Amino acid sequence: MTDTAEALVYRAAARSHQGCVRRQNEDSHACLPQYGLWVVADGMGGYAAGDVASEIVTSEMTALGMPVSASDQRRRVSERLHRAHLRIRSHIAEHDLDMAGSTIAALMVFGTELTCAWVGDSRIYRLRAGQMRRMTRDHSEVAAMVERGDLTPAQAREFPRRNVLTRAVGIGPNLAPEFSGSTVQPGDRFLICSDGLTEHLADDEIAEVLDSGRDPGGSVDRLVALTLLRGAVDNVTVLVLDCAQRAPEGADHG
Repeated sequence: MTDTAEALVYRAAARSHQGCVRRQNEDSHACLPQYGLWVVADGMGGYAAGDVASEIVTSEMTALGMPVSASDQRRRVSERLHRAHLRIRSHIAEHDLDMAGSTIAALMVFGTELTCAWVGDSRIYRLRAGQMRRMTRDHSEVAAMVERGDLTPAQAREFPRRNVLTRAVGIGPNLAPEFSGSTVQPGDRFLICSDGLTEHLADDEIAEVLDSGRDPGGSVDRLVALTLLRGAVDNVTVLVLDCAQRAPEGADHG
């Protein structure tokens, strides 16, 4: 790694809540800084299905192993996702379930290389110098309609089938995760979230909280609190990750 990469440190906070309507929480998350990996998964399928599916996804990530490069990190995550896909499908068959599946949004950092991997509509955002950018695109019917110009973004927020996914881990014979690459800089802040957050908060509202000067824990708590105030019809999971410059050895901390 470069000296710049070795000088970066990360601080994260995460919180998951069942919301105001659902009886159980089918979301799952994992903070795995030893692997440079942070993950949110949103299960679907109900009792003994969605919660199991999302837990399978995150448990596979905890067994990632130590990557030796960014490409090795991506390869390992891809392999674990495919293992999770097969495990969920086996769970469906063994328990005679109608359906079980999960989204995933995974943020990987190796040195200064950043990779986002996702399936479904859980999202990753980056706040840099006060400007927020969505790093993922939803795998959903409504997102495809917006891309085609059949719906405006405002219409999409009210569309009855806005939660119907076109890709999910465990659904269908083949898994098609999407990957995108970038770089990370000191001062970057990342948000990984399930759609329980974006169902109720617009991107500009999310950006306002992320850029409010709160630490990761305070930002997480504020985003979840706002979601609950608005009725939280789904489970909500929020993970905020800050990248900072490591203090020089021997620096006076006061």
